[in-house]
Amino acid sequence: MTISADDITFRDLAIGDAGWLIQRHGELYAEHEGFDASFEPLVASILVDFMNNRDPNVERAWIATSGDTRLGSVFCVKSGEPGIAKLRLFLIEPHARGLGLGQRLLDLCATHARETGHHTLRLWTHESHKAACALYTKNGFKLTASAPVTSFGVDLVEQTWELDLS
Repeated sequence: MTISADDITFRDLAIGDAGWLIQRHGELYAEHEGFDASFEPLVASILVDFMNNRDPNVERAWIATSGDTRLGSVFCVKSGEPGIAKLRLFLIEPHARGLGLGQRLLDLCATHARETGHHTLRLWTHESHKAACALYTKNGFKLTASAPVTSFGVDLVEQTWELDLS
């Protein structure tokens, strides 16, 4: 399937998307990062929390599609701290990379966080996600914390990044 950036549309979370997100996160992180099956319950818990407790005035999900094919996602959710939003579930299918989709999803999330009164957008990731970290740096995110951990069956360096939205 050949995808053009012009063919990509964005919509809210719909029926079937939660299962797809859990499956694709599990598969892609296992294949590319060596994660074990303990990663899928984390993704599932994020989705269950979002679907059961979503504040529609502040929290938002975007699913990128081309026709009926899902290409990626990003969520903007409350952090539990006033003025700070969290970027979650940022995923781009390998066949959709290189089309500027990551930048478009990141822009949607940051714009939404800013428009809903947040002064900071925070995210949690791993140092091994080089392309994503380069995108965060390019967009003005600052690395605020970094720590070696063993999670999901592998040794990782967890990172927290923040973007000043003011």
